[in-house]
Order: sequence, then C-alpha cells, then structure tokens
Amino acid sequence: MVHEVLTVGMFQENCSICAGEGRPEAFVIDPGDEAERILEAVRRLDLQVVRIVLTHGHLDHIGAVAEVKRATGAPVSLHPGDRALAERAEAQSAMLGLPAPESFAIDEELAEGDLLAAGGLEFQVLHTPGHSPGGCCLWEQSQGRLIAGDVLFRESIGRTDLPGGNGPQLLASIRTKLLPLPDETVVVPGHGPETTIGHERRFNPFLRDAVVL
Repeated sequence: MVHEVLTVGMFQENCSICAGEGRPEAFVIDPGDEAERILEAVRRLDLQVVRIVLTHGHLDHIGAVAEVKRATGAPVSLHPGDRALAERAEAQSAMLGLPAPESFAIDEELAEGDLLAAGGLEFQVLHTPGHSPGGCCLWEQSQGRLIAGDVLFRESIGRTDLPGGNGPQLLASIRTKLLPLPDETVVVPGHGPETTIGHERRFNPFLRDAVVL
C-alpha cells in the first residue's frame, strides 16, 4: 500500500494520499490546506485521484478541497451529519479571523458500513460522532490501517467543545467502533503522530477504563 501523509497548513492537519501498491487510482483524504503541495505529491507518486473523502467538516480538514477537486475531477464524499459544517466554512473562518476557503459541492454522502473501493483498496466507513455529528473513520482491513480524523489521537481524543461536539458520544464511538479493531491496527489521526489501537487501549488516559462492547 502507498500511504503518504502530508502535514498541511497552520493547524498541522494530516492529509492522506492512499493507493494500492502498483495501482494508479488514489484516495485523497482530508485535504485541509496547501492544495498545490498535495497535488505535487500525487504527481510525484504518479497517481490519479479518484476519490476525495472527508472524515468531517471542520475547516482544517476541508480548506483545499475545492482546488484538489478542480484539478483532479474527483468526487467529494462526506457524511450528511457534517454537511452543514462544511457549508458554513466561511463562518468557521470568520470565527478564527481567517480568509474563507473556496466552497465545493459534496457529491456523495457517506454512511456507516459503506465500502469505498479504488486502486485495490477498500475503506469501510465507521460513523464515529462526538467530535462532530457526522465524523467518520476509514478502516482498511487488509492493510490494518485506520484513518481516524479527529476522533482518536496518540494518547488523546478529539475535542468536544466545538459546536456539535459531544463528549459521551465520542467516547462511545471509540469504545464501540475503534477499540474492537485488532491491537496492531495502525491509526493515522487528523493531527500528530501515528499510533496503534493496542497502544491507545493501554496508555490513553481517556480510554483506560473503557470496555469494548
């Protein structure tokens, strides 16, 4: 599997470029900023973007979507629970005193259990609300990799103090959707370093008493 993680923008958000080994079709997941840098990586890897997938609709994960979509023609996928967030990107920017990103159309709505297949990869959509209403993680079982958005971080979890956040719901999402995954699962969070499910089960202070349901 080809999996290049680019840490982009002032929020240091992790954008993933994923493709099957020796296959040209690629996913771009969470293009949050620095569109040209993302597109340069796609060209360097000799890939063709066929899907742009968003784990959620916060500004730091969607800022470069319009430019990447225009350059590649790839459709954009997002859970409907976060459609309103994405459509209010200008308001999100204004709250932070930042310029608004270019708006974009959402072409496909994600749902729990969806399988997103391209280039020999198949990501299963896990709806994991709590950080945001429509937040999702993407699980590639054959590769043992989870793109976790802002749900789970190394020894931490996503913030829940933003509009639509819900702390008990986030912990329930992690307990029921993520902790049942194999311990060796590599977790690529939306910010910060990689981790594994096993490491978080043992060392994450927010999950220390979590019970897998």
